[in-house]
Amino acid sequence: MSHSLFDTPFIAAPMAGGTSTPALVQAVQAGGGLGFLAAGYKSPEAMAAEIAAARAMGIRFGMNVFVPDTLQLSPSAGARARLEAYRTELEAEGARYGVAIPALRFDDDDAWQDKIDALIADPVEFVSFVFGLPGRSVVKALQKAGTAVISTVTSVAEALAAAEEGPDALAVQHSSAGAHSATFLAADPGESSTTAGLIAEVRTAVDLPLIAAGAVSDGTALREVLAAGASAAQVGTALVRTEESGARQPHKDALGDPRFTETARTRAFTGRYARSLVNAFVRDHADAPEGYPAIHHLTAPIRAAASAAGDPDRLNLWAGTGWRSAKEGSAVDVVRGFLSGL
Repeated sequence: MSHSLFDTPFIAAPMAGGTSTPALVQAVQAGGGLGFLAAGYKSPEAMAAEIAAARAMGIRFGMNVFVPDTLQLSPSAGARARLEAYRTELEAEGARYGVAIPALRFDDDDAWQDKIDALIADPVEFVSFVFGLPGRSVVKALQKAGTAVISTVTSVAEALAAAEEGPDALAVQHSSAGAHSATFLAADPGESSTTAGLIAEVRTAVDLPLIAAGAVSDGTALREVLAAGASAAQVGTALVRTEESGARQPHKDALGDPRFTETARTRAFTGRYARSLVNAFVRDHADAPEGYPAIHHLTAPIRAAASAAGDPDRLNLWAGTGWRSAKEGSAVDVVRGFLSGL
């Protein structure tokens, strides 16, 4: 496949929560890649400030936006009861650090419309979406403003639904990816066992440039997904430990700590499945209910206190299945290492 849309086969995944920074995007570009910023969890004003900072650096970049789940904004009585029970369960975790667990809230759509309006009024080169589809009208409005639109999918069924809206490319995320799953339709039990396999399946179904995401942890994995039909690969975990990453230090350290031996998909931290290193919090809350972003807000004080205490056992240690290859140092060198064999 051609890399013409991106001019590089290496794309730094957007990592919300502070990990993706303009400095990281700048280092990725210096190494030969393309970086993304993350609007998730930020106010529209904070998103605009990051865009301004990246522009001042003179770098190429994209922006990732969370699509809100309307069902989670108005949960059923049963779902509310499960969330209240989980909130009670979390009070002991809060007591560990002397922090209060906030009341449940169901009003957070991550400032969806304000962010879309801002990105149409002051367009960036790329906008990607995750957790759902933005809608045909949003896609067309961004494209009219000069932005290339990327929708994130996890199956052939999702790829077909996304393609109907006319995006410029699809990010195809395998379940081996670190952090949140982008799934928005019922999971396909026939999903390929590898990222390259999933790319090959989606390649036969849609005629759009594809970005592979999930366990692309070194140059060999990059070559595999390109050979399967991807135009580029989206790399996240391999960049978390770099000096330009804004990830919390306990998270960076945990990725190199031999006492963490496996990853698992968990809803314990945010109410949406996300792949994390298995720590005490993941083990203790294996039955956490669905409820994103409500649970994200419930656990935020715990995670902040755990980070301040240098305690990785109650922190969301997002990691893909290839986390062991994540290295310290500059992201410039990480990107060059991936691209050196191409």
